[in-house]
Amino acid sequence: MADEQYMREALRLAREGAGGEEVPVGAVVAMEGEILGRGWNSPAGHNDPTAHAEILALREACARIGNYRLPGATIYCTLEPCIMCAGALVNARVARVVFGARDLRFGGVRSKFRLADSDLLNHSVEVTEGVLGVECVELLQEFFRARR
Repeated sequence: MADEQYMREALRLAREGAGGEEVPVGAVVAMEGEILGRGWNSPAGHNDPTAHAEILALREACARIGNYRLPGATIYCTLEPCIMCAGALVNARVARVVFGARDLRFGGVRSKFRLADSDLLNHSVEVTEGVLGVECVELLQEFFRARR
């Protein structure tokens, strides 16, 4: 139940950030029943290729607790994290990533690469996929359909 609640917040953020050229992706970092960080995709708006929803949510969460590590935290993403974001999850020592839709083109957690829980790295992030997946996919499909 908690997974769905946090994913609904990530979906809300994705919709909020869907204006302009931004792909509607939202992310929420939660720990001990509290949301510590929120973000939506905004690389075009920030002129910053690293301004993915996950990165912005991680930055806010780390600033809030005053630590660059987030042990025990879970991040909820409407879209599977890319390899940059998956690497950030490992570096931040996030305990778990929950995502809705797979990213068949750039996915760094399941679709193209399996970076987050790789045995080759010094930290492994638990992966849960498909939470509110239909809603996450539909949001992306609507966005791209409107642009074609």
